Amino acid sequence: MPIANWLKEQKIDAMVMVYNDHCSSFFFDFYPTFALGIGESFPVADEGAGLRPLPPIKGDVDLQIHIAEALVNAEFDLTTFQDKPLDHGCASPLPLLWQHQPDWPGVVVPLAVNVLQFPLPTPTRCWKLGVALKAAIESYPQDLRVVVVGTGGLSHQVHGERTGFNNEAWDREFLDLLEQRPEDLLKLTHADFIRLGGAESVEQIMWLTMRACLGEHARVLHENYYLATTTAMTAVLYEPVPELAQKTTSVTITADQATGVLA
Repeated sequence: MPIANWLKEQKIDAMVMVYNDHCSSFFFDFYPTFALGIGESFPVADEGAGLRPLPPIKGDVDLQIHIAEALVNAEFDLTTFQDKPLDHGCASPLPLLWQHQPDWPGVVVPLAVNVLQFPLPTPTRCWKLGVALKAAIESYPQDLRVVVVGTGGLSHQVHGERTGFNNEAWDREFLDLLEQRPEDLLKLTHADFIRLGGAESVEQIMWLTMRACLGEHARVLHENYYLATTTAMTAVLYEPVPELAQKTTSVTITADQATGVLA
């Protein structure tokens, strides 16, 4: 996979994984808007079909605490969690990005976003989260190579009258806007995302957190769009335009639930 090869070449130390929990660790009686995991390792969730053949996902407590404190100081009312398993929102894309035998080559900072239970954070709020996240990573005193991976399926709906709905034209437009005019996406409501891409495609607001880490200007290095199942999926690699953005590099991947960015 080109993105996996690129990540290996970049010798990434850590991934901030922006994902949503599908009621594996949080349920609707307690579902935080933004939640960041802190721990030396996280188990992989058993979602009913047995455990995935993956080692526990490694963490870096110092980095996680630094990011948590930075986000709170940026006025995000952040929930933190420990000892909770990470579900397919994180565990599905991760082995596509990193070789994991006998162990992962780096650590993960899990950052869960509520895209299931209304009220959801707005697209603009997710963008602002990315701005604060970028500042947090860049202020970390250790010299680390950090990737920010944003996740979420493109057009799809898995329930109700529109079960199986996809909209490839909108998927393509979304990807173009994300690269060239992300500010246009901030004007959309949750209802707009659902109308254009299906109920579950509101997950795309998590991509905006990733995209904000790139700064104003970015370009695509690699893109692969495919519609193999009921969910439109893509894998995209971005980098900032060098003459306009100097410090952040980026990668984006989506595999049913995934996208990403490198800083």
